Amino acid sequence: MIPSQKSAERPVALLLAPDILDLLDSSPGDIAAETEELHPANLADVAQALPSERVVEFLRALPTARAADVLEYLDDEIRTEVLEALSTTQAAALVSEMTPDDRADALEELEDERADEILSEISTEARGETERLLAYPADSAGGLMTTEFVSVPEDITVEAALISVRNVARAGRREAMHTVYATDARGEVRGVFSLRELLAAPQGARIADISWADVVSVPPTADREEVARLTSKYDLVAIPVVDEGRVLGVVTVDDVIDAMVEEQTEDAQRQGAVAPLEQPYFQAGFWNIARKRGGWLVLLFVAEMLTGTAMRYYESTIAGALSLMFFVPLIISSGGNSGSQSSTLITRALAVGDVELRDGWRVLSRELGQGLALGTFLGAIGFVRAVMWGNSSDLAAVVAITLLAVVLTGTLVGAALPLAFTRFGLDPAIASSPFVASFVDIAGILIYFSVATRILVVG
Repeated sequence: MIPSQKSAERPVALLLAPDILDLLDSSPGDIAAETEELHPANLADVAQALPSERVVEFLRALPTARAADVLEYLDDEIRTEVLEALSTTQAAALVSEMTPDDRADALEELEDERADEILSEISTEARGETERLLAYPADSAGGLMTTEFVSVPEDITVEAALISVRNVARAGRREAMHTVYATDARGEVRGVFSLRELLAAPQGARIADISWADVVSVPPTADREEVARLTSKYDLVAIPVVDEGRVLGVVTVDDVIDAMVEEQTEDAQRQGAVAPLEQPYFQAGFWNIARKRGGWLVLLFVAEMLTGTAMRYYESTIAGALSLMFFVPLIISSGGNSGSQSSTLITRALAVGDVELRDGWRVLSRELGQGLALGTFLGAIGFVRAVMWGNSSDLAAVVAITLLAVVLTGTLVGAALPLAFTRFGLDPAIASSPFVASFVDIAGILIYFSVATRILVVG
């Protein structure tokens, strides 16, 4: 027998794959029974450990509903390959068993022509439901929601509601069974309650008496970050997507987690000056990765060339005091580091809702104080270090003043750029650490040699 769910983790899937291959060759009819104790996610790990040409064969050996569960957990690229390899009828049978949101996600990854072929083979109700979901952007609440939720009229009794919920559960899979919505005669949402509250309600009570009227909801156009923020703030397991008072669907917490993992991956890549990858690292093509990295590298390279231009402008100052060159790495790194810190802090604060655009002046005034405090501290250290290296007090003063000015500039620029990008509807993660560092490098050189020219010449 194949090990149980508890031990079927991805590393173990590599060990199970040979057993599955043996069964496919000798007794494919036994695969369903041999794997019935495994969670679909673990079966997906096993499928992904098989040679790509055997994955379809493996899924065909499973009951349709079970194969659909496994399909939901497969990596996007493998799932797409499977749906392309199956006949239209077989693919339609599988996606029909998937939850509406996962079905829409799977079809969205396909070429339009292939997706239309599969849609034409599924039931009219499922097709209409899927097309409505596909009409929303993938990163919106409408694109994340499932239409499998439970609602009951607010004017019925608890006993009648229990019968209704039980019938819904018995009729088929409902992804969001843990939360029930109360609706009025026009179908508009009037309240929300949990299954626990329904079971604990006093006999004879009406739904309107036990439901919470303050329903936290989002419109279908809401960004996934807003959905995640509200889900976290109110500790929700599902959040309804409401349009003109009617519940269109719900976004469940598992979909919120998936969306935020994707969002944070994109933000992390942008902050490292890499255009977001649409696929996992090892699945992305070599030249695709190079292209997404190369664009930013060229942009940053051109920006850094301006640093050399600025230094050439102060060539005479450098020639008169070569000791200035020893402190260039110290100056530009301090400014870039302080800017990266501010950029990271503000970008994250914007993402989780701790900071909003209307807080812009408060943010800048706070970072002004941070820049002055940190710049003064680093300037003092820089002054002492310059003197210890045997430099004059004038040159040490240049280093100290520049460090103060550069750190202050870095903190303000690092805080201002994410706010500016957000203001113009761009992702604040674009204000990545390399981008801020390159900008502050140029500013640092200009400040450093301007101060040096002023103090050393006047001195």
